[in-house]
Amino acid sequence: MQYAIPAAPPWWSRLLARMPRTEDRPVRGRHLRALDTPYDDEPPPTLTELYRARRLDMVRLALFLVDDLPTAEDVVQDAFAAVCRTYGTSLDGLQDPGAYLRTAVVNAARSVLRRRRTSRAYTPPHQGYGPPVDEGLLLAEEHRQVLDALAQLTQRQREVLVLRYWSELSEAQIAQTLGLARGTVKSTASRALDILEKKLGAGR
Repeated sequence: MQYAIPAAPPWWSRLLARMPRTEDRPVRGRHLRALDTPYDDEPPPTLTELYRARRLDMVRLALFLVDDLPTAEDVVQDAFAAVCRTYGTSLDGLQDPGAYLRTAVVNAARSVLRRRRTSRAYTPPHQGYGPPVDEGLLLAEEHRQVLDALAQLTQRQREVLVLRYWSELSEAQIAQTLGLARGTVKSTASRALDILEKKLGAGR
Protein backbone atom coordinates (compact mmCIF):
# COMPACT_ATOMS: atom_id res chain seq x y z
CA MET A 1 0.00 0.00 0.00
CA GLN A 2 1.34 3.44 -0.93
CA TYR A 3 1.46 5.97 1.89
CA ALA A 4 1.70 9.73 1.52
CA ILE A 5 2.17 12.24 4.32
CA PRO A 6 -0.24 15.18 3.94
CA ALA A 7 1.11 18.42 2.54
CA ALA A 8 2.08 21.01 5.12
CA PRO A 9 -0.18 24.05 5.52
CA PRO A 10 1.06 27.12 3.58
CA TRP A 11 2.07 29.02 6.74
CA TRP A 12 4.26 26.11 7.89
CA SER A 13 6.00 25.86 4.54
CA ARG A 14 6.61 29.62 4.45
CA LEU A 15 8.17 29.66 7.91
CA LEU A 16 10.53 26.79 7.15
CA ALA A 17 11.44 28.31 3.79
CA ARG A 18 12.56 31.51 5.55
CA MET A 19 14.73 29.67 8.05
CA PRO A 20 18.32 29.66 6.74
CA ARG A 21 19.61 26.26 5.69
CA THR A 22 23.16 25.10 5.07
CA GLU A 23 23.73 24.26 1.42
CA ASP A 24 25.75 21.25 0.32
CA ARG A 25 29.11 22.99 0.30
CA PRO A 26 32.68 21.99 -0.59
CA VAL A 27 35.03 20.85 2.15
CA ARG A 28 38.69 20.43 1.31
CA GLY A 29 38.02 20.78 -2.40
CA ARG A 30 35.02 18.46 -2.76
CA HIS A 31 31.29 18.62 -2.18
CA LEU A 32 29.68 16.45 0.44
CA ARG A 33 26.69 14.58 -0.87
CA ALA A 34 23.12 14.91 0.29
CA LEU A 35 22.53 13.39 3.71
CA ASP A 36 20.93 10.21 2.43
CA THR A 37 23.29 9.41 -0.46
CA PRO A 38 25.63 6.51 0.36
CA TYR A 39 29.31 6.77 -0.62
CA ASP A 40 29.54 3.61 -2.71
CA ASP A 41 32.15 4.76 -5.23
CA GLU A 42 34.38 7.02 -3.12
CA PRO A 43 35.57 7.32 0.48
CA PRO A 44 33.11 8.85 2.93
CA PRO A 45 33.94 12.24 4.44
CA THR A 46 36.08 12.34 7.53
CA LEU A 47 34.48 13.28 10.83
CA THR A 48 36.00 16.76 10.56
CA GLU A 49 34.53 17.25 7.08
CA LEU A 50 31.15 16.00 8.24
CA TYR A 51 31.25 18.35 11.22
CA ARG A 52 32.09 21.41 9.13
CA ALA A 53 29.47 20.67 6.50
CA ARG A 54 26.56 19.45 8.67
CA ARG A 55 26.86 20.88 12.15
CA LEU A 56 24.64 23.92 11.65
CA ASP A 57 21.82 21.95 10.04
CA MET A 58 22.01 19.38 12.82
CA VAL A 59 21.80 22.16 15.44
CA ARG A 60 18.65 23.45 13.76
CA LEU A 61 17.19 19.95 13.67
CA ALA A 62 17.96 19.50 17.38
CA LEU A 63 16.52 22.94 18.14
CA PHE A 64 13.13 21.87 16.80
CA LEU A 65 13.26 18.80 19.06
CA VAL A 66 14.49 20.27 22.37
CA ASP A 67 13.29 23.91 22.30
CA ASP A 68 16.44 25.82 23.32
CA LEU A 69 19.66 26.54 21.48
CA PRO A 70 22.29 25.72 24.16
CA THR A 71 20.72 22.29 24.66
CA ALA A 72 20.49 21.74 20.90
CA GLU A 73 24.20 22.47 20.56
CA ASP A 74 24.96 19.98 23.35
CA VAL A 75 22.79 17.37 21.61
CA VAL A 76 24.73 17.75 18.37
CA GLN A 77 28.08 17.55 20.18
CA ASP A 78 26.90 14.33 21.84
CA ALA A 79 25.81 12.95 18.47
CA PHE A 80 29.17 13.66 16.84
CA ALA A 81 30.90 12.09 19.83
CA ALA A 82 28.75 8.97 19.41
CA VAL A 83 29.69 8.77 15.72
CA CYS A 84 33.37 9.13 16.62
CA ARG A 85 33.20 6.42 19.30
CA THR A 86 31.66 3.96 16.86
CA TYR A 87 33.51 4.72 13.61
CA GLY A 88 36.52 6.83 14.54
CA THR A 89 37.55 10.05 12.85
CA SER A 90 37.92 8.45 9.40
CA LEU A 91 34.34 7.04 9.42
CA ASP A 92 35.61 3.84 7.79
CA GLY A 93 32.80 1.37 7.17
CA LEU A 94 30.03 3.96 7.48
CA GLN A 95 28.07 3.94 4.22
CA ASP A 96 25.73 6.84 4.96
CA PRO A 97 27.33 9.23 7.46
CA GLY A 98 24.58 11.85 7.17
CA ALA A 99 21.75 9.44 7.94
CA TYR A 100 23.68 7.91 10.83
CA LEU A 101 24.41 11.37 12.24
CA ARG A 102 20.77 12.43 11.97
CA THR A 103 19.63 9.31 13.85
CA ALA A 104 22.27 10.02 16.51
CA VAL A 105 20.90 13.56 16.90
CA VAL A 106 17.33 12.28 17.30
CA ASN A 107 18.43 9.70 19.88
CA ALA A 108 20.47 12.29 21.82
CA ALA A 109 17.48 14.64 21.81
CA ARG A 110 15.29 11.87 23.20
CA SER A 111 17.76 11.30 26.02
CA VAL A 112 17.73 15.00 26.87
CA LEU A 113 13.94 15.11 26.93
CA ARG A 114 13.80 12.05 29.22
CA ARG A 115 16.24 13.65 31.64
CA ARG A 116 14.36 16.93 31.45
CA ARG A 117 11.05 15.30 32.34
CA THR A 118 12.66 13.60 35.32
CA SER A 119 14.47 16.70 36.61
CA ARG A 120 11.48 18.99 36.19
CA ALA A 121 9.49 16.73 38.47
CA TYR A 122 11.80 17.79 41.31
CA THR A 123 13.33 21.17 40.41
CA PRO A 124 12.18 24.42 38.78
CA PRO A 125 12.82 24.71 35.02
CA HIS A 126 16.36 25.78 34.22
CA GLN A 127 16.45 29.39 33.08
CA GLY A 128 19.58 28.93 30.99
CA TYR A 129 22.19 31.47 29.98
CA GLY A 130 21.98 34.51 27.77
CA PRO A 131 21.40 33.95 24.04
CA PRO A 132 24.50 32.96 22.07
CA VAL A 133 25.90 35.42 19.56
CA ASP A 134 24.62 33.46 16.55
CA GLU A 135 21.07 33.02 17.83
CA GLY A 136 19.79 35.63 15.39
CA LEU A 137 20.92 33.39 12.56
CA LEU A 138 19.23 30.34 13.98
CA LEU A 139 16.11 31.57 15.70
CA ALA A 140 13.80 34.40 14.65
CA GLU A 141 10.62 35.33 16.50
CA GLU A 142 8.40 33.54 14.01
CA HIS A 143 10.42 30.37 14.48
CA ARG A 144 10.00 30.69 18.24
CA GLN A 145 6.24 30.64 17.69
CA VAL A 146 6.59 27.40 15.79
CA LEU A 147 8.81 25.92 18.51
CA ASP A 148 6.25 26.87 21.16
CA ALA A 149 3.54 25.10 19.18
CA LEU A 150 5.75 22.06 18.55
CA ALA A 151 6.40 21.82 22.28
CA GLN A 152 2.73 21.03 22.79
CA LEU A 153 2.88 17.96 20.54
CA THR A 154 3.88 14.50 21.68
CA GLN A 155 7.52 13.57 21.18
CA ARG A 156 6.66 11.25 18.27
CA GLN A 157 4.50 13.86 16.56
CA ARG A 158 7.23 16.46 16.81
CA GLU A 159 9.91 14.10 15.50
CA VAL A 160 7.81 13.07 12.50
CA LEU A 161 6.96 16.64 11.50
CA VAL A 162 10.49 17.94 11.94
CA LEU A 163 12.01 15.10 9.93
CA ARG A 164 9.40 15.48 7.20
CA TYR A 165 9.14 19.24 6.77
CA TRP A 166 12.53 20.45 8.00
CA SER A 167 14.82 17.55 7.06
CA GLU A 168 12.60 16.75 4.02
CA LEU A 169 12.75 12.99 4.53
CA SER A 170 10.43 10.52 2.85
CA GLU A 171 8.04 8.33 4.83
CA ALA A 172 10.41 5.38 4.45
CA GLN A 173 13.38 7.40 5.72
CA ILE A 174 11.39 8.70 8.70
CA ALA A 175 10.19 5.20 9.51
CA GLN A 176 13.77 3.91 9.42
CA THR A 177 15.12 6.77 11.54
CA LEU A 178 12.43 6.46 14.23
CA GLY A 179 11.85 2.71 14.07
CA LEU A 180 8.18 3.06 13.06
CA ALA A 181 5.92 1.55 10.43
CA ARG A 182 5.26 3.79 7.43
CA GLY A 183 1.54 3.80 8.20
CA THR A 184 2.30 5.07 11.72
CA VAL A 185 4.42 7.85 10.25
CA LYS A 186 1.54 8.94 8.00
CA SER A 187 -1.14 8.89 10.71
CA THR A 188 1.13 10.63 13.22
CA ALA A 189 1.92 13.41 10.75
CA SER A 190 -1.75 13.90 9.93
CA ARG A 191 -2.77 14.25 13.60
CA ALA A 192 0.15 16.55 14.37
CA LEU A 193 -0.64 18.86 11.44
CA ASP A 194 -4.25 19.12 12.60
CA ILE A 195 -3.04 20.23 16.04
CA LEU A 196 -0.61 22.79 14.65
CA GLU A 197 -3.21 24.14 12.26
CA LYS A 198 -5.50 24.91 15.19
CA LYS A 199 -2.70 26.56 17.18
CA LEU A 200 -1.00 28.58 14.45
CA GLY A 201 -3.11 28.51 11.33
CA ALA A 202 -5.88 30.82 12.53
CA GLY A 203 -3.52 33.73 12.97
CA ARG A 204 -1.77 33.45 9.60
